[in-house]
Amino acid sequence: MDANITKKLEEDYCNVKRPEIMVGDNVKLHMKIKDGDKYRIQIFEGVVISIKGSGINKNIVVRKISNGVGVEKIVPLYAPVLDKVEVVKRGSVRRSKLYYLRGRVGKKALKINNIQDIYLTDEKEEVKEEVAEDSGDAKIEEEQQG
Repeated sequence: MDANITKKLEEDYCNVKRPEIMVGDNVKLHMKIKDGDKYRIQIFEGVVISIKGSGINKNIVVRKISNGVGVEKIVPLYAPVLDKVEVVKRGSVRRSKLYYLRGRVGKKALKINNIQDIYLTDEKEEVKEEVAEDSGDAKIEEEQQG
């Protein structure tokens, strides 16, 4: 019975559609940062080196090299701090955890085999209704002329 209750809560809370994220992907995390009284969006771009948990408790660890120093962030995937997630490149790896990247230096620090350019995001595409209406009007005008 408790599992059913938690499942209901997860469905209600996980109303944000996130793209399919896998280990080895290059992602951009758009995070809300409080700056005084205002909020701003800061982008953190790096490689996903591990995924832990499931459902609402899913966490990802993202690693990037900043000024020659490795920086990692552990981010809950459904946290309100996370505004948007973009998958920039899809990596192909055979491991579930890429902790071996921590020991690498230079170009090899973030090198993953078989990278494919891809772009996935959790934003909804806006459909322009004006274009659809204009095309319908044009068809009516053509029928009247012809």
